[in-house]
Amino acid sequence: MMRLRIEAKQVERCRSLAQQIATQLERDSSLYTTVTIERTSLRLLGLDGADAHGVPLPNLVVDRLREDLGDGVCRPLGLVMASRGGDLKDAVAQLLERGPAAIPSPEPENWRAPVAELAAAGLGRISRQRQERSQRMQRLPVGRSPWFYVIVATGNVYEDAVQAQAAARQGAQVIAVIRSTAQSLLDYVPEGATTEGFAGTFATRENFRIIRQALDEVSDELGRYVMLCNYCSGLCMPEIAALGAFERLDMMLNDALYGILFRDINMRRTLTDQFFSRWINGLAGIIINTGEDNYLKTDEGLTAAHTVLASQFINEQLALASGIPEEQIGLGHAFELDPELPDGFLCELAQALLSRQIFDRHPLKYMPPTRYKDGDIFMGYLQDGLFNLVSQMTGQQVQLLGMLSEAAQTPGIHDRYLALQNARYIRRNLEHLGEELEIRPGGRLEQRAVQVLRECQELLERIAGQTLYEALEAGTFAGIARPPEGGRGLDGVVRKTDRYWNPFSPS
Repeated sequence: MMRLRIEAKQVERCRSLAQQIATQLERDSSLYTTVTIERTSLRLLGLDGADAHGVPLPNLVVDRLREDLGDGVCRPLGLVMASRGGDLKDAVAQLLERGPAAIPSPEPENWRAPVAELAAAGLGRISRQRQERSQRMQRLPVGRSPWFYVIVATGNVYEDAVQAQAAARQGAQVIAVIRSTAQSLLDYVPEGATTEGFAGTFATRENFRIIRQALDEVSDELGRYVMLCNYCSGLCMPEIAALGAFERLDMMLNDALYGILFRDINMRRTLTDQFFSRWINGLAGIIINTGEDNYLKTDEGLTAAHTVLASQFINEQLALASGIPEEQIGLGHAFELDPELPDGFLCELAQALLSRQIFDRHPLKYMPPTRYKDGDIFMGYLQDGLFNLVSQMTGQQVQLLGMLSEAAQTPGIHDRYLALQNARYIRRNLEHLGEELEIRPGGRLEQRAVQVLRECQELLERIAGQTLYEALEAGTFAGIARPPEGGRGLDGVVRKTDRYWNPFSPS
């Protein structure tokens, strides 16, 4: 592959600065729990379902114990289970009926044991699904990269299943089911199969199961494993991560910065949730996707390219701190420069190559142009072709395919077919081109990469000298400013007490 002549010490310095930033955040987040983390713990213990009004049982339990949530839900649950014979359903019923009054005093001996047993069973379910994925992928390889990634978003899970299978037959290797608009702002996970999402389908455990089954069927038909992606960003980040682990999803968008910037979720809430959710993704063998590609939809790619790279460095270290190995860290970036910009393609190539070279062990997720598409399908198809060219030349791992009808209509089956045809043509005809080319020393392409890396280091120096919270408040990323105490979900953050106990705590 082509190589840029960049300073290794400069890259090491950026990583060191990003690690400082991540360590500071991890230290802060470890002092807190959230309503979502506690609900997730209940789900990992095996609590599922909803009441007659459709309210999820984990929400009911956490709300009932809200005043003492600093102790966590696993402690009172264990105390009640130990005093009543170790039955989860009975203990939950007691806590819902009597609240904290159900907790026995004095404390029974060995009260952690019944919860620890349920925790081991929950982690065992995740481990078995990870093993199942590994066995299937050995028998049915995904195929060569870049992996072609397409989206289905009908709102009806059963129609999504049909369209997902159709896309797989057309050549897609990763299918992403887009969530219904604004689900990231719901502080609960709906139950069951859903058929009425808006511009997407609700992320529920049953919907995950339905699409996973459909893709397993088409994988056997095609002789290659088709990967499933969904989103666990938002107010229910760790809960949806757990449900995805139970139902063998392969990729999940998991990025607190995306939620802060584009959904106005409180930064302490979502960064605390992110550590727990990424720990689950790591255990499950799920590849995470981060959302840096979105920064250039609201900021200018020519002048803000270094913010994308800086965020990639930070997200890498945050993921490593959560226990996610490098081969599961899918950092995001995008092809989003103004088509009227002189040498825009050169700059796009420099940025993609810079990310690929620095994060050479990560399955980078490369996003197609969307911001500067205006409904002209011919120009859109050309833009997508150039994007596909850069992706192939720079060895991207996960390639989200652009749609020629972007900005004109919601893509249909025929749009996906044309997108896949375009990408296959480029991959087939340019398979080894990147191995045959060299970057001219000191040329424009290399100068651009060196400039972006230098500006990235300067930005990370500034952030490390303050906090990421202050950087977000200043509008450093995506040109969007968010106050540390603002945004949705802050009321769901609780400081841990000295009595806090959770068998799933990553630390």
